[in-house]
Formats: sequence, C-alpha cells, structure tokens
Amino acid sequence: MSGINNSNMRQDFASRDELIAYVKEQFPAAVERDCHVSEIIGGRKAAEEVLEKVDPAQYAKSRNFLTGKVTRLSPYLRYGVLSLAEVRDFALKKVRSLSDTEKLINELGWRDYWQRLYAQKGDGIWKDQEEYKTGYTAANYTSELPDDVEAATTGMVCIDSFSRDLQEIGYLHNHGRMWMAAYLVHWRHVDWKAGAKWFLEHLLDGDPASNNLSWQWVASTFSHKPYFFNRENLEKYTEGVYCQGCPLYGKCDFEGSYEQIEQKLFPKAESFDRSGGSRSFQRPTKKRR
Repeated sequence: MSGINNSNMRQDFASRDELIAYVKEQFPAAVERDCHVSEIIGGRKAAEEVLEKVDPAQYAKSRNFLTGKVTRLSPYLRYGVLSLAEVRDFALKKVRSLSDTEKLINELGWRDYWQRLYAQKGDGIWKDQEEYKTGYTAANYTSELPDDVEAATTGMVCIDSFSRDLQEIGYLHNHGRMWMAAYLVHWRHVDWKAGAKWFLEHLLDGDPASNNLSWQWVASTFSHKPYFFNRENLEKYTEGVYCQGCPLYGKCDFEGSYEQIEQKLFPKAESFDRSGGSRSFQRPTKKRR
C-alpha cells in the first residue's frame, strides 16, 4: 500500500461490515484478486480477549493436534498488537508451576530468534542458506505453484482443505503448514520460495522471518535433512478428520512407512535418521552439516 496516506482514510465505523465495505471500496484491485474476508477479528481489544483464553499447560500438551489448545495469538504478534513480553508475562502469571509455561515461552523465544536472524540477513532469507539434502539441486524445483493446489482440486481432502483455509481464513495450524510445505516441495518438486510467497500472500500472521526460514527448514536448505510425513502421522494429529472421508484413503501419496516414503521421494539422497515425530514449522534442527 505504498503511497497511501493513512491520515486521509476513515478510522471510525459503526460496524465491522461497514469497515469491510469501506476497505473494499478503497482497494478494488485487491478485491478483484481475492475478496475473502477472514473470520479473525483485528485490534487490541480482540487480541486481549484471545490472550485471556490462553492456557499454557494445555498448550504444551496438545499444541501438535489440530484441535489442540493453540494460542491463536500469531496475527496479533505479527503486527505488534501484542508483544512477546506481554504474552510471556501473562503466561507466567497464569500458571502455578514454571514448567507449565516452559513450552509456550520457548516458542516465543524462537519467534524472537527468527526476527533477529532476519535483521541480520535481510533479503538473504530469500536465498538458500545451504544446499538441498534431498538428492536434488535447486534446478530440479519449479518456481510455479501447481494450479490444482491453489484451486484446492488435488482430490486429497487434507491438502485441499489446507489450501482453502489458507486462502479463505488466512490461517493454518502449524502442522498444516508443515504438511502443505512438505507436500509442495517434496512430492510436487516446487521451489520453497514459491510456496513461501503463496503463504505470505494469504497468512494474516505471515512474516518473512519465520515463514521463509521455516520453509527452508522443511526443504532442507536450512536443516540437515528434509521434513516429510506419512498418512499415519497426519491422521494421528488431525484425529482422522480428513482421512476418514477421503476417497484416496489407503492409496494416497502419503501411504507407507517413513522408510518407504524416503526411498520414493529421495532415491538419490544419503539416508537420514527419521523419528517420525512432529517438529515446529518455526524452528531449525539443532545440528547441521
């Protein structure tokens, strides 16, 4: 929105619908490109209401599940409506034991780390930090996002659902981001930068720091191995919500053990250890080659 003089824009509205109508009127080109309005409410008051619902102990126990007690604070942190320090202090006051908030504060620390790394690297986060560990080179990945993924017509209920949520709500659970990123890079051989740009176009909490470096972590250009998954992993953390009604169940691209999928996806790569566990979309591995 460069060139826009915010002082000339209305700031008081009788309702959210009136605000939405005004924004659409002011930015017709943006509406033509994407007219979806997220259900996420902005502003300080909304942020404080979301913060009050945060349960650090439950977050630690269930955050990897799509139905888990995630904070939903990321859009407000992204735009500075809330600070990391505010969330940390709130969490510390809410728990009886410091161990109950350790995981949440640890994740806040990673967010801070990404921002500091971004300040250091600048536009360098759009470049591969390392070579791929997949047995392929950067030239083997296309810069074009597949039409069926963007249109949510792959036929895989999970991937199509993630695509719709991304574009219509502007939010994806951390695990959904990991699965979508892995699918695009490793199954469809899409350059991580194309996926990163797509996420930044739609995510209300998207910022180049955590987004780009997390895509590189999945791709293995900022990690000592690629992140990938199988149907068992996805079904576990979604509690079967996508798999149960999927016509491809039992014959989708994600079927098989990690060893079998590794051989299929990375036949030319050196073998790497796989625990099958979940990792955050927003953190690197501890050891790199």
